[in-house]
Amino acid sequence: MRSRMVLGAAAVLALVSACGSGHPGSSAAGTPSSAVTAGPSGSAVVTSLPTPSPWLQARLQKAVSDHGGDSRTARSTTVTARVGALFSHEGGTDHFCTGSVVQSSGGSLVVTAAHCVHGGKGGGYNTDVVFVPDYRNGSRPEGEWPVSRIVVDQRWADSSDPDLDVAFLVLGTVDGKKVSQVLGANKLGIGLGFTHTVVLTGYPSTADAPLGCINTTSRQSTYQLRIACKAFSGGTSGSPWLTGFDRATHTGTVIGVIGGYQEGGDTADVSYSPYFDSDVLTLYNKAVSLGG
Repeated sequence: MRSRMVLGAAAVLALVSACGSGHPGSSAAGTPSSAVTAGPSGSAVVTSLPTPSPWLQARLQKAVSDHGGDSRTARSTTVTARVGALFSHEGGTDHFCTGSVVQSSGGSLVVTAAHCVHGGKGGGYNTDVVFVPDYRNGSRPEGEWPVSRIVVDQRWADSSDPDLDVAFLVLGTVDGKKVSQVLGANKLGIGLGFTHTVVLTGYPSTADAPLGCINTTSRQSTYQLRIACKAFSGGTSGSPWLTGFDRATHTGTVIGVIGGYQEGGDTADVSYSPYFDSDVLTLYNKAVSLGG
């Protein structure tokens, strides 16, 4: 388990969604889906990835060869600015999970792991959460963003299904602005298969700056991805798996979050993610309908 649950006693802010029955039985695992419908107008859900140019593919292969699985402090970039630590609002100094901004029509959506914000079977919601993007050494350069809604799959709430360990957070505004207006946002990848070179960025609870790692993902099981990245310990649950970053548009595609099998992994050097299929799209659309 990669997070420390911080269950607040404040009035419940969360809203659990009763999602459709697409899981299992959604698009074939491991096959890029051509039948997934787009989200609401402007939500920018993607269903395919462009083939990297030979030049870019060579760079990716060299990066994996040189540094695959090695983790190091991630310097502040466009990529890391959209990744943030989740804090207990009342505690103020204790970050316990990671989240990242994804594109949506409402411009106010963060994706993370469900177990970061809901205890699953027999548990309840964490109702005392703020998102702090690009947090470093006590500095909060992009502010603290309040969480107004939490959306998890009903089957996660009922049975802690590891294949549905995904949550979307609808954020409030800061100084009248939405989070994507300030930071931009990455796309959400649905049904894109299991093998991608990704950048993994997350906040260990014992550190005050994020770790970064690049490596290639693989298939753990029917609805789970796997990646080897060193030192992704407690606090990194919810860390985004970003692929296909385009330097021209400054956007990539989030195809997973640390979570799922063993709530993200029982060891710090191997991490897992639920496969983003049509159930995750349904969950996303629910969050967008709530203003995300």
